[in-house]
Amino acid sequence: MINSKYFFKGLGCVKSFDSPAIALGCCMAAIGALFKNIGFNLQESVFSTFLTYALPGSLAMAETMIIGGSLLNIFFAVWLVNSRLYPMTVSLMPLMMHDSQPKWKYYISCHFVAVSAWLIMQKNYRSISKENRIDYWMGVGTATWSIAIIATLIGFIAADYLNKDIMIGLAIVNPIYFMCMMIGSMKTFQINSSIILGFVLGPSFYFISPEWCILFGGFIAGTVAFFLGEKNDN
Repeated sequence: MINSKYFFKGLGCVKSFDSPAIALGCCMAAIGALFKNIGFNLQESVFSTFLTYALPGSLAMAETMIIGGSLLNIFFAVWLVNSRLYPMTVSLMPLMMHDSQPKWKYYISCHFVAVSAWLIMQKNYRSISKENRIDYWMGVGTATWSIAIIATLIGFIAADYLNKDIMIGLAIVNPIYFMCMMIGSMKTFQINSSIILGFVLGPSFYFISPEWCILFGGFIAGTVAFFLGEKNDN
């Protein structure tokens, strides 16, 4: 069973002053309003966040629908966008694996992998004993997931009162927060070099391929930073 002490400890993490809860809520409110504007009803909007729980994936789905994409187009668009969560899962799960915990917890908790929850866990996992980390993580995931669902509902209801500029402003709160968190985590040579190189290469590749600039810039920056870090350590 789930250890309630650590579950509720994780659940309460969104109350801290540096929690991504407000940024996440702002972005999902914008998504809720967008869903209403493209013709989703309330149930479809909330259920979308319930299942996908990811701002870029929801945005990719909505944009593909707006341009008349087929169900297969929507599937591949969301799948490709959400593939960014795979490295987070690979880096996170070994920190929580423990023989005393049943496997079903890990399968269920994979649904909670998102940048907001991942940042919280990466910051706090050292203060939690390893056998209890999965319960803490499930609390973190439940909290951030619930905020996303509630914010989507609020955004849908408030859509008639939000103009285009307000929606854009809400949507960029989360990326700005993540950028600030990344800058705050610049404590190793690899992280420093990856962020600096990404900052330079992303805009540079825009002039070559606007559609692929973020992917190319991030991939090359991360790869170069990794090998530079390995060489520096040796």
